[in-house]
Amino acid sequence: MTAPEPDDGPPEILLSPPHVTDDDRAAVLAALDSGWLAPAGPALTEFEAAGARHTGRAHAAALSSGTAALHLALHLAGVGPGDRVLVSDLTFAASANAVAYLGATPVLVDAEARSWNLDPDLVCTELHDAAARGELPRAVVAVDLYGQVADLDPIAAACAEHDVILIEDAAEALGATYHGRPAGSFGLMSVLSFNGNKVITTSGGGMLVADDPDLVERARYLATQARQPVLHYEHTEVGFNYRLSNLLAALGTSQLGQLDERVARRRAINATYREALADLPGVDLMPDAGTGEPIWWLSALTVDHAVAGTDRDAVIAHLAANRVEARPVWKPMHLQPLYADAPRLGGAVAARLFEQGLCLPSGSALTDADLDRVVTLVHEAVTAGVPRAAVTTP
Repeated sequence: MTAPEPDDGPPEILLSPPHVTDDDRAAVLAALDSGWLAPAGPALTEFEAAGARHTGRAHAAALSSGTAALHLALHLAGVGPGDRVLVSDLTFAASANAVAYLGATPVLVDAEARSWNLDPDLVCTELHDAAARGELPRAVVAVDLYGQVADLDPIAAACAEHDVILIEDAAEALGATYHGRPAGSFGLMSVLSFNGNKVITTSGGGMLVADDPDLVERARYLATQARQPVLHYEHTEVGFNYRLSNLLAALGTSQLGQLDERVARRRAINATYREALADLPGVDLMPDAGTGEPIWWLSALTVDHAVAGTDRDAVIAHLAANRVEARPVWKPMHLQPLYADAPRLGGAVAARLFEQGLCLPSGSALTDADLDRVVTLVHEAVTAGVPRAAVTTP
């Protein structure tokens, strides 16, 4: 008789795993069977049309990542050495890194408490003051954090007044709206991400969307190593290997067909967290700014130690001990060693949100039973006054 397998406890609940259906598998197999595996192909064309449609844009170029899309958008905007670009402080490093790729300087803009997105008052004041100094930035990159679109109306108006290019980084917000307009529809260009943890995925991928056909056509050209349209391989300028494959585009098109259902589920998960955790002292969900309909890509909250008697790291540790993944909110760029010396506007709000904030499991395939389990564990961590964690997040 063999010994029974050890009981490892309940299955792990991940933060935002890929959600792949039988329809998605069928779409990928159909693309495989078609023989179109290289970047060009009918699935790629279909995916780009669908991406443009969902963002209210006229044109789209499907690329290898959201970072590649942002790099190309900044490149197309003429950003280069010596330029300054205003960019959200509280976000993933890719937003600032893409500026650095081009030899430009990211100017880090603090978050606002009411939305956690970049503060429009800071942006507008800086553009006014920079115009007076004669050193306007080349562009503004506005990130839509955790599925809530930034307050873009005042930012767009200030950019237009001072002839500064606005680029919307909607990597986390596909399916959200702002005053009735879809995420990805703002600025000269917008970028999307289809990373494995996003609302829809192509395993890795991104998209540049815009209304100007010349911009998007040039993006496609640069993304295929800037190859000239002749029989042999001819190059007159530096290009990039950024094109998405037809195979991954087939997965993306299938996933986009399920976008409404994926968004509805994440919103329902967020609503459950809001209701179930409302009575916990010192615990507050990321605020809804009331400017549109967020998708809550990740449901994030803050834990105020002075009120809750525990802190963010202790809650994360308690969840981890029970096989539930949670992570701190993005570490602000001004606290990253890479950008410690970068110019910045404020930073206190972003720093506080990082110190107190964490993201809970939010994937669209999360079951109600697993959602209840997460809620119970958060309650345990706070009501039992789990001690402050000894290990701090770097």
